[in-house]
Amino acid sequence: MINHMTIQVADRSLDSPVLLAPMAGITDLPFRRLVARFGAGLVVSEMVASQEMVQAKPGVRERAELAFGDAGTSVQLAGRDPYWMAEAARMVEANGARMIDINMGCPAKKVTGGLSGSALLKDLDHALTLIEAVVGAVAVPVTLKTRLGWDDAKLVAPELALRAERAGVAMITIHGRTRCQFYKGHADWSAIRAVRNAVEIPVIANGDITSPETATAALVASGAAGVMVGRGIQGRPWRLAQIDAALSGRPVPAAPKGSDFSDMVMGHYEDTLAFYGSELGGRVVRKHLGWYMDVANTPAALRREVLTAAEPGTVRRLVPDAMTAGELVA
Repeated sequence: MINHMTIQVADRSLDSPVLLAPMAGITDLPFRRLVARFGAGLVVSEMVASQEMVQAKPGVRERAELAFGDAGTSVQLAGRDPYWMAEAARMVEANGARMIDINMGCPAKKVTGGLSGSALLKDLDHALTLIEAVVGAVAVPVTLKTRLGWDDAKLVAPELALRAERAGVAMITIHGRTRCQFYKGHADWSAIRAVRNAVEIPVIANGDITSPETATAALVASGAAGVMVGRGIQGRPWRLAQIDAALSGRPVPAAPKGSDFSDMVMGHYEDTLAFYGSELGGRVVRKHLGWYMDVANTPAALRREVLTAAEPGTVRRLVPDAMTAGELVA
């Protein structure tokens, strides 16, 4: 058990030190709602391009769609222009966001090529103009998610964190890799400790945290106030609640099994179709169905049927068997 304090983000206390990472194409509103029902200190939206958000590019505002009144929701913004970042921040605050996160960690070439995401680690002066613009535009807490640095030669996260804190950022999450590592190798949780030692605001450890054991190891190595879980929750929306229970010394809740697991999957499927519409929703939810079937150890032939089904009615007929035909993987 780790003795952790409540995470205080500006004037807000998070219910848990275990947070859901923003993941493009994954942490949309239906999935965030599902994770939140099991329990999470904070759930963060998919990365939203600030200029496209303000200019109402089709499909972009859906990424920032909120469950109005849900206190544990944050919207993540990305961009390179202070004006558009500030305008997008005002827009999502007006739509009900309780917190805004700034992305300075995405390693994707299409993001860094536009001088957004982790490319900002190469120009901290410009990064600070974005932070100051967002903090100055809204009344809700502003947080930051980034990496250790662009590469091993420039581990600038402690300097960026200190400057961000002085600019008004209320919490910072550090993925324990450089941009040039992408997702290769192992996250260096111990390197996050330098960030923790540089600031007074809460620091959250991210990267390769998939279980109570890895969460505990990350907290010990980093000295962080909490952990953020990303890929480890794919197919396991209950995992944050399990990690939180383990860290606090409470009994770890069991994963849903049998009909409970099948009902959960079908609820996620129906919520996604209702949110996006039948055609787009069917495409969006397919990857989730694949992860659920990984967990359910679904036989290959039945798996193919589910993933190639064109009609929602076919999916509805197949899913109960697909989620109970094999032995659940922990």
